[in-house]
Amino acid sequence: MLERIANLFRGFLGLFVSGLEKRNPEALLEVEKEHLREQIGKYNEGLASHAALCERLMTQVKKLESDERDLRARTTANLKAGNQDAAGQYALRLQTITRELGENRTQLQQAEDTYKNLVKARDVTVTQAKAKIESLKQGIDDLKVKRALAELTEMASGMVTEIGSSGDTLDRLQTMVQEERDKAAGRARVEDRHPRDSEKAR
Repeated sequence: MLERIANLFRGFLGLFVSGLEKRNPEALLEVEKEHLREQIGKYNEGLASHAALCERLMTQVKKLESDERDLRARTTANLKAGNQDAAGQYALRLQTITRELGENRTQLQQAEDTYKNLVKARDVTVTQAKAKIESLKQGIDDLKVKRALAELTEMASGMVTEIGSSGDTLDRLQTMVQEERDKAAGRARVEDRHPRDSEKAR
């Protein structure tokens, strides 16, 4: 029973929230924009960590390259000097360094490729999100215009009804005004003719 009540409450809450979102889409859009900014921030933190890995590998590769050059020079110098044992030891170390250098170069290339792909994916996602937000903003503006037009249409419809209902009163008023104008014109005619009639009587 409690679970059914909880489901019913969640349903009512969902309807209430949906109603708020429909009445105020701008607020929902701002929330989504803020959410997008937070996601980009977290994504950039991950990119920074990956970029740090690339830098560490790059530093390691440069060190191994320097060690490789040094060991190759030592091996060559000892061979020329006839120091076979020392040259052999340097040659073994050189093999190890060369192998490590190859592995690190491969890891660095993979890390760099991954970083570029991550940056590209972020930029594409952000561009798409911005385009969608801009489209939604235009849609909301269009919605505002359509709502305003609908309200004006409803108001105009109400005004037409009110004007139509007052048509009888306007007709009566027009008749009354016309009657009064006729009466006034009649009196004016009588007053205009009365002086001439008096002169004829004389």
